[in-house]
Amino acid sequence: MSPTVPLPRKPVVSTDPLQQWYENELGWATASGPPAQLLTGLRFDVLELPADAGFAVLRRLGTAVPTGPVALAGDIVRLLVAAGSADELPGLLEWLEWGGLAHDLRALGAGGRIPAPLPPGWSGPREAAVWLRPPGPGCEVEPTLPTLSALAGIGKRSTASDSGCAVGPDLVRLVESAATECHRLRLLRASAQPLAFS
Repeated sequence: MSPTVPLPRKPVVSTDPLQQWYENELGWATASGPPAQLLTGLRFDVLELPADAGFAVLRRLGTAVPTGPVALAGDIVRLLVAAGSADELPGLLEWLEWGGLAHDLRALGAGGRIPAPLPPGWSGPREAAVWLRPPGPGCEVEPTLPTLSALAGIGKRSTASDSGCAVGPDLVRLVESAATECHRLRLLRASAQPLAFS
């Protein structure tokens, strides 16, 4: 007697245009919402920091040093970094001597998810996540992301830059800037608080 084998399931086809855009145009893994979610740890990880610190990082690095895609969701800036970077963050913060101080900086890696930002030109709810620096159309995202190995490629020709796609900075420089701005923001907030005398 042979066991009964179930018939294969039909693939679930998303009807969410935002989710379809990410899956079909960029090839990114998503999860149903609302809102649609981008899965981290597959093609990219995410560094999250307060928006004020995130804007300061973007100003500090300027346009001469691209960061890779950057999103804003409420009061959180999300910087896309190379997959696996979330695992490196605690050790990197320790190495940079920020281990005990940069608590407003966190990373999402394997198993994480973020709300999918609206692509440029799309409209949606006011509170929807948006791209500050969107992923480049027709570019693979991986070569544009900050990584620990970015310094190893200095002086070599990059297929990403040859094709017009930006190449991101090294992860060390980005994390150092992010930790510095998170700490600066924390100090500013603390100095704005009235002193309590006993």
